[in-house]
Amino acid sequence: MRKSIARYFPVFVLPTLLAFTLFFVAPFLMGIGLSFTKFTTVTNAKWVGLGNYIKAFTFDSEFVHALGFTSLFTVVSMVTVNVIAFSFAILLTKKIRGTTFFRSVFFLPNLIGGIVLGYIWNLMINGVLSVFNVDITFKTEYGFWGLVILTNWQLVGYMMVIYIAGLQNVPDELLEAAEIDGASAWDTLFHVKLPIVMPSVTICTFLTLANTFKMFDQNLALTAGAPENTTEMLALNIYNTFYGRTGWQGVGQAKAVIFFLIVALLAFLQLKLTSRKEIEQ
Repeated sequence: MRKSIARYFPVFVLPTLLAFTLFFVAPFLMGIGLSFTKFTTVTNAKWVGLGNYIKAFTFDSEFVHALGFTSLFTVVSMVTVNVIAFSFAILLTKKIRGTTFFRSVFFLPNLIGGIVLGYIWNLMINGVLSVFNVDITFKTEYGFWGLVILTNWQLVGYMMVIYIAGLQNVPDELLEAAEIDGASAWDTLFHVKLPIVMPSVTICTFLTLANTFKMFDQNLALTAGAPENTTEMLALNIYNTFYGRTGWQGVGQAKAVIFFLIVALLAFLQLKLTSRKEIEQ
């Protein structure tokens, strides 16, 4: 068996590896190279060194604002999504009627595309705000909390399913032992269930971090950065820089590289932190 696997391994791996190299690795490396150039197409690129990176931070205050706005939005959304999802998971793992129905209902929003969600929530939020003769683009705060609400509505059901899978793996013997020892519901939650569910916490925090920090289509459909680009997130800012400013393609590419590095670093730190908790427990 091992000899057969070793013999035919390249045959099965080569097509996937070739496609991955051509359509991911090569464009990625080319993009890094273009971030150090001024270009309109890949054939007329001129080397400018770190000029694009310097320009992104010193001559584009909107990029710095988008970075801060995205970071704040990510922190708030990670907390709210995971707390609400875990709370729903606790409720829906109890022996009550209709749990299967509610699990399905809460999961459905995750199946809707981001653009569609953005326009739906734009209509609903503006319908509420119209009572006060304003809309979601009236203040930055309206757009911020609108994005938080949309994100929670979309992601809570998905994260809830992951937490339910983790909670169902908690041994009944541990719960019975905690009950016999007189542990309260809160003690059982924090000292029995939560430590065992830490692998689910790792997965959910990673997915929430990745989805919120890279958010683009929902941001475009809900606020499009209004008012005055104050609700513009990093992905939308990069898009507008690359396609909306003549001669700024190199700066947009530099922003994309910075964006990748930030997401990779945050994901690495988050996985390191939560994985360490798993080992300790």
